[in-house]
Amino acid sequence: IVVATGMETEIGRIAELVQSQQPPPTPLQVKLDELGRTLSLIALALCGLVFMAGVWRGYDWLDMVLISVSLAIAAVPEGLPAIVTVSLALGMREMVRRHAIIRKLPAVETLGATTIICSDKTGTITQNVMTAVRLYANETPVLPNDKSMDDLPLSETDRKGVRLLLVGGLLCNDARLEAEGEKVRPVGDPTEVALVRAALWAGMSRDEEEQITPRVDEVPFQAERQRMSTLHTREGRYRLWVKGSPESLLGSSDRLWLRGHAVPLSPAFRDHWSDVTREFARDGLRVLAVAYRDFDGRPDNLLAEDESGLIFVGLIGLADPARPEVRQAVAAAHGAGVRTLMITGDQPLTARTIAAEAGIMRPETEVLTGADIEALAVAELARRLENVDVIARAAPAHKVKIVEALQSLDYVVAMTGDGVNDAPALRRAEVGVAMGITGTDVAKGAAEMVLTDDNYASIVGAIEQGRVVYDNIRKFVYYLLSCNVAEILVLFIGTMVGWPPVLAAVQLLWLNLITDGAPALALGMEKGDPDILQRRPRRRAEAIIDRRMATGIAVQSVALTTVTLLAYRMGSAGSSAGVPLAETMALVTLSSAELLRAYTARSERQLLVKIGVFSNPYMQYAVGASLLLLLLVIYVPFLQPVFKTVPLTASQWAELLPLIFIPAVAAELLKWWQNRPRPA
Repeated sequence: IVVATGMETEIGRIAELVQSQQPPPTPLQVKLDELGRTLSLIALALCGLVFMAGVWRGYDWLDMVLISVSLAIAAVPEGLPAIVTVSLALGMREMVRRHAIIRKLPAVETLGATTIICSDKTGTITQNVMTAVRLYANETPVLPNDKSMDDLPLSETDRKGVRLLLVGGLLCNDARLEAEGEKVRPVGDPTEVALVRAALWAGMSRDEEEQITPRVDEVPFQAERQRMSTLHTREGRYRLWVKGSPESLLGSSDRLWLRGHAVPLSPAFRDHWSDVTREFARDGLRVLAVAYRDFDGRPDNLLAEDESGLIFVGLIGLADPARPEVRQAVAAAHGAGVRTLMITGDQPLTARTIAAEAGIMRPETEVLTGADIEALAVAELARRLENVDVIARAAPAHKVKIVEALQSLDYVVAMTGDGVNDAPALRRAEVGVAMGITGTDVAKGAAEMVLTDDNYASIVGAIEQGRVVYDNIRKFVYYLLSCNVAEILVLFIGTMVGWPPVLAAVQLLWLNLITDGAPALALGMEKGDPDILQRRPRRRAEAIIDRRMATGIAVQSVALTTVTLLAYRMGSAGSSAGVPLAETMALVTLSSAELLRAYTARSERQLLVKIGVFSNPYMQYAVGASLLLLLLVIYVPFLQPVFKTVPLTASQWAELLPLIFIPAVAAELLKWWQNRPRPA
């Protein structure tokens, strides 16, 4: 019977929820918007001052309009969005090499601001290679060996109990093993594949068992119920097999299979099985229980309510070890100031053990459960999450509430997920991370990043690359603004002291397009400082231009302005060439000093001698091309009238050379001063 279609179905409800969860703007988008508005206002004000000062000095107003407009163009780094985009794209390419596919470009930078990773356990923290390592039926522990069950010294009753436990896990199961030539390919959920392999160890195959007792109905698994059921028939009788969490099945059972009979499940028995479950969980095992119920006739419409009055059979302990690289990756994230919150459907003891093995669980923290999340308001949940590293028995529906609580604490959240139900949380987080191997198309569509190897370590690698990208953006913002402010000051001061325009309008445009652009692009290709994962994450409210950068911009602007004005003065003194020579010397000094300044901008913390002058080949290409164009502008006859230049002699170059190096030396001295060791 069709009861709903389209947006009225469960998938439709999730689609509506995904659409309603709008991701917040990225930190970079916010900061670049603020920077753009600020620079525009400052540029307009300064250009207005230059225009009025020039007119007041008696210069032709049309010339001053051209200079003011050119200055406005030069003052605002209009190439910044393009360079940011290229830098993000390069970061995206590097992340692909690290098994992370970025679907939305701004996420590259957002990853660098991440302060907490909310990670699934299975397949991300662990290897997702489930193995049944411990069985418990008929009050007898059984450890599957490498051979078969027939090799174990078990009584016939114990053997029957183990077979009953494993046949239940085999039939209440959607996985299978398919032959591909000489190999066997598992198909289905790794947990269920492990149950199929365990049954094979006991001499049972799925095809044979289903032929004897075919499935006729089912109640699919639901996280809220923590179990699934399948109905099978044999010789006119019907048996409902139920597989799920021990606490769920113990709560729905009233009898226990013991020594070949169904006996009442007394409180003492319940306590005993709960103790065994906790023992399994303390060893880091995922624990599944199996139970059944017999019917004389087929139920008319199998419902979850039929999962009652069950006969409890036993427990299966599944091992899924942590990935070997996870502990190191978690430590790297911790060193970078990034918390890890593990979210799993497993019971608390299992989750705690795996989290401790992976280095996630701190001794003083507590474990929350899905029931706790449902009971707590967002504000109270946020308060509790400050002291939580693990959330157990969680359902996908809980993830949105977890994200909202963390965001209320000003965390930048990376959330992993693979199922359809994870999509709203992936959309709500700043960085949604979908699994490329086990993830659904819906989850991938809602995420900003897809992991091709489903590995937690790949998230940490992507965070590192995101920080590199943001650092590079800061570097070329630092470089561009120090150059642009210098160009404004050169014209403004020159006009105020009564000189003719120090730079012609066309020279300003040339500086902006050629000298500033290529080196800034090369800065976007830097590999990043080696200590980038040893720094704390930047705050969400942290401006791109902080006090440290503002100081550097001021020092560099003053240095560039000073040497340019000195060069102009040298060119205008005692020379018959007059203004053209002075402008040319100013142009050569400013452009050459800016190109050298690009080398010092390659790191905010490390001196150039440490990172190496030639370690970024793209910088050599950019500076070399810009210098070649500068020489063409000066020495090619038909370009000289266009750019208002005259050729310089060797002696004039010798006079300018010390001036050209002064800003770069000043930048390195400032860098040394800002990063000098300070007494404790």
